[in-house]
Amino acid sequence: MENDFYSSIQGPSTAEFKDKGSKFIAYAFPINDEKDFKNHLSELKKEHPKANHYCFAYRLGTDGNNFRASDAGEPAGTAGRPILGQIDSKEYTNILIIVIRYFGGTLLGVPGLINAYKTAAALALQVVPGIKKPIYKSIQFDFDYTKLNDVMNWIKKLDGVIDYQEMQLFCTIKCSIPKSKLALAESLLSDWHDMEWKWL
Repeated sequence: MENDFYSSIQGPSTAEFKDKGSKFIAYAFPINDEKDFKNHLSELKKEHPKANHYCFAYRLGTDGNNFRASDAGEPAGTAGRPILGQIDSKEYTNILIIVIRYFGGTLLGVPGLINAYKTAAALALQVVPGIKKPIYKSIQFDFDYTKLNDVMNWIKKLDGVIDYQEMQLFCTIKCSIPKSKLALAESLLSDWHDMEWKWL
């Protein structure tokens, strides 16, 4: 992954795979945190109350350490890992795939299950475009209200996103700017002598 960007999917998608009567429905979602994952899982459990398994994998963040894979009652290693493998083959992050299984009465065996979960996840990723998204760095400004215009213009010029603001005579703004624009950000900041700011 490039340091200034990460890859994910543009939006949600769904795909279906069938094998020997069992139906595997894969749902892929872009997510930002574990709360998003829990919300999607609980929604799908409501939508498919009669399904036999709700297997999933997700990866979050850009350091590669925040991921989870669950077989949800299937034999160990037959569902969560194959789903995660499809996410990793695309080098995606901030993504969740849930594969819901309706059992068709015939056991598929370990190789059959691995193939089914892997294929369902791959199909869900095939039908949605990938997208590169900027990695952000946070900064905090503490300043006199008269400087508000300068700060707002700086944020706009750098395609920044305001995360928190407190507007009084003395103001605090926390915002995130794309890492790809750090050099420009630093050079613009060097002109400001009467402003307090710090990278977070």
